[in-house]
Amino acid sequence: MPVTTAQSQPSQATNTTALRAADWDSPDDAANPHNWRTATRIYHAIIPGVFGFAVTFGTSVYTPAVGDVSSDLGVTHTVALLGLSLYTLGLGFGPVFSAPLSERHGRRIVYLASAPAFMLFTLGAGLSRSMGSLLVCRFFAGLAGSPALAIGAGTNADLFLPRQRAVATSLFLMAPFLGPSLGPVVGGFAAQYRGWRWTQWCMLFVALAVFLFALPMRETYKPFILRRRGKVRGSTSVSQETKMGDEGSLTRSLLQNIFRPLHMLFTEPVVFFLSLYTAFAFGVLFLFFAAFPIVFSASPYGFSASQTGLTFLGIGLGVLLAGGTGVLMDRLIYQRKHSEAIAMGKMHASPEHRLYSAMVGSVGIPVGLFWFGWAAQSHRHWAVLVIAAIPFAWGNLCLFISAALYIVDVYGPLNGASAIAANGILRYTLGAVFPLFTIQMYETLGTGWATSILGILSSFMLPIPWVLFKWGPQIRSRSRYPADVS
Repeated sequence: MPVTTAQSQPSQATNTTALRAADWDSPDDAANPHNWRTATRIYHAIIPGVFGFAVTFGTSVYTPAVGDVSSDLGVTHTVALLGLSLYTLGLGFGPVFSAPLSERHGRRIVYLASAPAFMLFTLGAGLSRSMGSLLVCRFFAGLAGSPALAIGAGTNADLFLPRQRAVATSLFLMAPFLGPSLGPVVGGFAAQYRGWRWTQWCMLFVALAVFLFALPMRETYKPFILRRRGKVRGSTSVSQETKMGDEGSLTRSLLQNIFRPLHMLFTEPVVFFLSLYTAFAFGVLFLFFAAFPIVFSASPYGFSASQTGLTFLGIGLGVLLAGGTGVLMDRLIYQRKHSEAIAMGKMHASPEHRLYSAMVGSVGIPVGLFWFGWAAQSHRHWAVLVIAAIPFAWGNLCLFISAALYIVDVYGPLNGASAIAANGILRYTLGAVFPLFTIQMYETLGTGWATSILGILSSFMLPIPWVLFKWGPQIRSRSRYPADVS
């Protein structure tokens, strides 16, 4: 009997350790990021936002220098615009690699390892003596900088419960829109007074400041925290989990991150239509990086590069208003609907209650486009054009905030991440392509009709969030990807 007892006690302790290693020790486990102090969680929520700002700042800070790049490196204006397009493509396809890496090695190392690579390629772009080397460095800078955009939403999920994520998501998604809107302001002055290479040095300064700010961050990804703690405790189950897939799991994750998003994009109506709508609006935003210099440098405005850059502040104001709209919609409507759902014994409010921002924002996009196009065509005061950009930018971000929250609510964390990845691939692809035909389009059709075509197309897409709000439950009931609980 003494021998049996001595053997059973260690076995029981081992089982208890293994069970605890598979999840938090208790609801109040101090290692769980949901239980961190509010200030600590806010700090960790800011990190993906400022990283996102730094890398998207790099898209548009380059655009005021396109003319200088063209003359300095002896290429056409359209070829010089490829520096924007390839960088944007890198941002779109980088998440295919960074998402599985974050699942395998945690969030922190991906943030901190990608930033130096981003800075090195940006340095290479600034030192380039040929268009070829500039394009290669710009593409890989975008690829290296993309992890913040890929895993930022996951970091917010690590830190906040689902009903708390709307505020964090709204503020986080402001960063990838504020970056492009403020980039031309800085890039305009840098290009006009210091030359095009200084647009790249500005990117370096911003990225270095963000990197230093992020150095004290802790790991937030639950499986990685538990695996690391299991190693310390000597848990056999966690050791095996840590060894899982040393051969092949990364390859499987990469394939999954490529094919599942594409499959969802073409088989799921929710993913396809919301991705098409948000990608189109995002493409128009990037089209403006080429269109604004055409409009404001011509008669009767005759703006310099630095003055043209300042006109993008209207877009920045629209982004700020959209972030506030997302927070207000959550506080005034969604939280009330959530409380009503809980009182009725449901787990959470219907996903369709995430769509209010998109429904109001869908009106702002065509209003801003028609207003801008015909105010420019009739040579109205430049301030009228700047104000016209505000409802467009406001509607653009309102749409994207709702789309991101709705998709995750519909498909859950795992499948939702794939759906967001599909959205990102299409969004950044159109963001890369649209600037390349802007010059020809505006010179051929004129500002009024060129912008009106975009307004007409956005009007055709306007009903999408309204249709999903009305018939969303029936549409998603036929989904091949039910909400997961991982």
